[in-house]
Amino acid sequence: MHRLFFYLKRLSQKRYCQPKRFLLAATLATLAACSPSRTNVERGSQNQELYIGIGAEPAALDPHITTGLTEYSVMLALFEGLTTLDPQTMAVRPGVAKYWEVSGDGLTYTFHLDSQARWSNGDPVTAQDFLFSIERILSPALGAPYAYMLYPLRGAEAFNKGETTDFSSVGLHAPDPTTLICQLSAPTPYFLGLLAHNTWWPVHPPTIRQHGGMTERISKWTKPGNFVGNGPYTIESWRLNNGITVSRNPHYREVAQAALNRIHFLPIDMQTEERAFRAGYLHITSSVPVHRVDWYRENLPEQLHIDTALGTYYYMLNTTRGPLADKRVRKALAYAIDREQITEHILRAGQKPAYHFTPPNAGGYNAEARLPHDPSLARTLLAEAGFPDGAGFPAFELLYNTSESHRTIAEAIQQMWKTQLGINVTLHNQEWKAYLSTRQAGDFDILRAAWYGDYDDPNTFLDLGTTDNGNNHSAWSHPEYDRLIQSAAQADSAEKRQQYFQEAETILLEEMPYIPIYFYVTSRLIHPSVQGWYPSLLDNHPYQAIHLKAVH
Repeated sequence: MHRLFFYLKRLSQKRYCQPKRFLLAATLATLAACSPSRTNVERGSQNQELYIGIGAEPAALDPHITTGLTEYSVMLALFEGLTTLDPQTMAVRPGVAKYWEVSGDGLTYTFHLDSQARWSNGDPVTAQDFLFSIERILSPALGAPYAYMLYPLRGAEAFNKGETTDFSSVGLHAPDPTTLICQLSAPTPYFLGLLAHNTWWPVHPPTIRQHGGMTERISKWTKPGNFVGNGPYTIESWRLNNGITVSRNPHYREVAQAALNRIHFLPIDMQTEERAFRAGYLHITSSVPVHRVDWYRENLPEQLHIDTALGTYYYMLNTTRGPLADKRVRKALAYAIDREQITEHILRAGQKPAYHFTPPNAGGYNAEARLPHDPSLARTLLAEAGFPDGAGFPAFELLYNTSESHRTIAEAIQQMWKTQLGINVTLHNQEWKAYLSTRQAGDFDILRAAWYGDYDDPNTFLDLGTTDNGNNHSAWSHPEYDRLIQSAAQADSAEKRQQYFQEAETILLEEMPYIPIYFYVTSRLIHPSVQGWYPSLLDNHPYQAIHLKAVH
């Protein structure tokens, strides 16, 4: 253990002295050479143009097929659902729906749409647009990974699974253009918050039909010149690997509230982001390199923003691959990881070790089950599975998307598994789009993953492990686990619901298809000119709430 501590310490420190990569140096040199006398930040703050780093090139900007935070950070400017979230409190507030009524039994929601809501081409946003969009998401041919988030609607699950082809069986009704009625199969306490998620956002039916049809996944409808959205901004330009610029949507229902004229989303990697921020190229970064956190704490604390987040960093295991099909092996891998060493000596930004999957106090829920850090028990389990001291364990690979912090953590865990279990694992990284494709195909042994809550409730985490969840790529399936999550959705009391979740999480830790590593904080560098960006458990930052002030 002592030796491992010093290994981790060297691992975290060596990032200071790495030579500059050619690409990094070349990129910054280009930025410097091409910059006018004023920086992006100076010019942008005067003209209300925000420059924000998003870490990677978005895989897509279709709200019905995307799952990543990279994509969400852009789409939040382009679309709006029935409800939105308050930028300060995260309380549900009106979006396209001006107001709503809920029946006494909690099964019927009647939404009254804002008659001023418009698409970016000037068309009115109607209840029929929501019907079209929900039918699109639920259509099996689209393969929407978040389709399960619509299952609270009566008949939605049956339609999505192809058990019926009659969409009228889904609990939706639009008696007129500004009224949408949703009928649920069971009371759903978090339903209004759920509606703020991108899966529920509407898309413009004529545009979808013009560019391939309702269930076409590879479509040009999100390209500049084709795009029509209903959010505060619309796409002005999209240059692959160079950035996306959005400009104010003049037809937005509350256009006067959107102070920013433009937002420039720049897909810059973490290391380059930090240098670009110091050069005045960015107002906001997507993250902070772990080895720079302490420097900013000491020298520019007002620009370092570290906030609690409702998110879990974890490893997903392909439970069909060789020894990983044995839960004893999966548990051995989990028990051998020293999470406190990772959070205290590598990350150092307030992250908490994760000994269960659901973050603390998610919707008032706190998991009772715990996984141990117990290398001795890990070795025993591995021996019981037929691999004493790792003997005979086949080669396998740990996949992560390109990021310095992901690599650092992977190297540390690689060393822990080698030291404690005698297991050798090869590390492999892929760029974001390739990583998503590999994950979707299930072509991996172990991969780095993360889950941010879509709403403040334990269901958004525990539902991830259900058999039919579109984001469960572990191939793990457990009928009793599925039953418990379904029972929680139909529970007639908060106490019963909590108990079902507790039992489900116990199964999840016993089966270990996911290895939780730590609970997130969000760390960003934010220039003092940025106003209206608030801490958010859900990492939700409505751009219409943001403005820039001149800072001298």
